[in-house]
Formats: sequence, structure tokens, C-alpha cells
Amino acid sequence: MLLEIVQTVNTYLSDYILVVLLIAVGLWYSIKTRFVQIRCFGEGMRRVFGNLSLNGRKHKTGMSSFQALATAVAAQVGTGNIVGASGAILTGGPGAIFWMWIIAFFGMATIYAEATLAQMTRVRDEQGNIQGGPVYYITTAFRGAFGKFLAGFFAVAIILALGFFGCMVQSNSIGSTFQTAFGVPSWAVGIVLVAICAVIFLGGVQRLASVTEKLVPVMAGIFLVGALAVLAVRIQYLPATFGMIFRYAFAPNAIIGGGVGTALKIAISQGAKRGLFSNEAGMGSTPHAHALANVSIPHEQGVVAMIGVFIDTFVVLTLNALVIISTLYTAGGPLAGGYTEEAAQTLNSTNLAQTAFGTVFGAGPGAGFVAVCLFFFAFSTILGWNLFGKINVAYLFGRKATVVYTVAALVFIFLGTVTSSDLVWGLSDMFNQLMVIPNAIALFALTGMVCRAAAQGRGKS
Repeated sequence: MLLEIVQTVNTYLSDYILVVLLIAVGLWYSIKTRFVQIRCFGEGMRRVFGNLSLNGRKHKTGMSSFQALATAVAAQVGTGNIVGASGAILTGGPGAIFWMWIIAFFGMATIYAEATLAQMTRVRDEQGNIQGGPVYYITTAFRGAFGKFLAGFFAVAIILALGFFGCMVQSNSIGSTFQTAFGVPSWAVGIVLVAICAVIFLGGVQRLASVTEKLVPVMAGIFLVGALAVLAVRIQYLPATFGMIFRYAFAPNAIIGGGVGTALKIAISQGAKRGLFSNEAGMGSTPHAHALANVSIPHEQGVVAMIGVFIDTFVVLTLNALVIISTLYTAGGPLAGGYTEEAAQTLNSTNLAQTAFGTVFGAGPGAGFVAVCLFFFAFSTILGWNLFGKINVAYLFGRKATVVYTVAALVFIFLGTVTSSDLVWGLSDMFNQLMVIPNAIALFALTGMVCRAAAQGRGKS
């Protein structure tokens, strides 16, 4: 009964309210900032890669700009980049990737707004530590009881969505893929995972920053090399692959069946939903990391934050999609005729990437490669999400409560490796989506602040 209620709520939220709301925010800020994602893209790339370091200087409080980006990307690049892209392609056809690109383009403006607001409204606690995130700019936008209610609603939702249920879902992916690929019992994976996480969690923000600044480039590099190796072997199919992405974006019925109108709605909605919840623009999660960056003006971290969405969608997610389409949807592939009959019985969103990489690497090595990538992606997401939850626990209950939160989070991480529940997945999705609403409301209300930050950036450049 509870599962059915949760699934119904999720359907209405994802199919109607949130897709429209987040697209509206992205379009609004693209216009209001004069398309900052185009004007300042080069600046963002220079700020990220011009001073790239895997061993950044330690800060007494906060992080370097790159460490903040690495922590944000660690949270963004998760199992959704592999499983989410697979599900979007299966349900909406290859054209869903085109709509993911469109969503990410507008999402870059949204995340610019989130990061600049997080910088502009951050505070220091009694110990001098920087604290920032949506709860602080929500209460800036709305004073009094209404602002406190919205901020509290957001804080509770993100603690449950990411700190507890979300990390449980990520650890479940790690445990199940390792057991399938290498035969390692999931409970053993859970014990090792909890031990590593405990060391990092208890080390505070500086230890987390030190880990993510090294982990993110390594995990991205491993996936990049593997995906490019597959695409090099399948290079003759790349023109057809890109052709399908653009052709089926507007005529998906040819690959997923049904009428043109219905098929197009499915392709757009799948691309929008999977894209939004892959790059997390507008969800209110990554501003927690960007608030901690030590930069001279908020605009600087805003343009850095945009590169996080670019890396998540236009690099990692796109490479995975190209591998899947070029190996499975091109001539002779099992999905060349669409997701029907026998293909529908054997392929699903969880094994699609393994099957795709396996066509070049071999079934066993392909499954192993995806398992390793999923480990890095899911593990890095756990690290980022735990930090985001901890910041909101401190906001609600004070810093002392974060110790209890950390212990509870470790328990959830272990439980995720040994149990799987549709209800847990559903609750994670529901609270994940509910936290978007107060965040988006505040983003609209603080348009003036974001525009001033963008103007200050133009004046300094």
C-alpha cells in the first residue's frame, strides 16, 4: 500500500511538476544572465583546468575552487550516469539523449545561480567553519516563519533523500555489481565500504576534499579510456549513432513504436527526467559544496559549477550513451529493430551498459569494467551526499548531532549492500524530488542577487 502511494506521488512529481519547474528555472536564468553558460564557458574551463591539481593546498576552513567542484562532481556522477542513461534510451529511444543535452544546456544556467547564491549567503559557525547551501539562501529569500518552514522542509528532505536512502541505493549498486562481476559477497563489500567511508567521514571537510580532488579525475579517466576504446573499435558506426540521436529526437516512434505524439512525449520526458536527476541542476544538492569554495567573488564559483554539469552530461553520460547506441542499436545489434520481443526479455537498464561494453571487451571483462566504474561513481556519490546531509543536520540540530548522523549513515550504507527494496528506491526518489520544490521557489525569488553576481563577473573580466 505504502509503495503504491510513493510510486503515484513520484509519477506526478517527475512527469509533471518537476520537469516543468526545472526547465522553467533553467530557461529563466539563461535569459536573465544573458546565457552565462555560453558567455562564460571558456572562463569556467580556464578556472577548472588552468590550475588543476590533485594535491591542492589545505585550507583552514572550506575548500579550493577545484576541490569544491570535485566534491560536487563526485555527487553528480553516480549510477544514474550509467543506469539512468540506459533507462532513458530503452524507454525513450536514442533520441532521449538529445533532450538530455538540451536540459543540461539550460541546467548550466541553473547551477550557476545555485552556486553564486550559496556563496553569497554562506555563514560561519561559532568555530569559524563555513556553512552554506539552499537552507541559507531560502531563509534569505523568505524571512520569518515561511522561510524557516521551507528551509526545514528542504533540510529534512535532503537528509532522507541523500544522506540515508540515497546512500543506501548507491551502496546497493556497488554490492550487487561486485557480486555479479567478481563473485565477492555483497556483505563483505559492505564491511569494506563502511570502513573506508567511516575514515573519510570522520576526517571532516578537509579530508573529504583531499579524497574527492584525487578520486574524481581518476574515475573520470578510467571511464573515459574504456569508452573511447569501445568507440575506436566501433568508429565506423559513429555517424549512424549521432544520426539516430538527432533523428529519433523528433521521430522516436520509428524505434520505440506507438504514435508520433505519444512517442515524442516519452522521448522528451525521459530525456528531461533522466537528465535533470543526473546533473542535479536545480535540485539543491551541489550548492553545499560550492558554498565552501574559497574564491574572490561568487561569480567565479558559479562558472566553475557550470563545468560540473558539462562533465556530468556532455562527457560521462554522453560517452556511455554513444557506447550503448553504437554497439546495440546499429546494424546487426540486438536493439537495431527497437526494444521489442526477445530483446525486451534479456536487456534492461541495469545490464545494458555491461552488454554494450561486453560486445568489444568480452562478456566477463565488460561486466567487470562497468562494475569498477560503478564502484567509483557510486562511492564518490556517497561521499558527496553524506556531506550535504551533514550540513543540513547541523543546520537543524547543531554540530553535535552530526556524530549521530554519521553513525546512522554508515548503518544505512551497510544495509544497502545486503538488502534491496523497491520501497527504499521509491522513498529515495520521492524525497529527492520534494527537495527541488523549495529550492526552485527560492531560485526564482532571488533572481536579482544572481543577476548582480553575473554583472560583477562581467565587470571584473
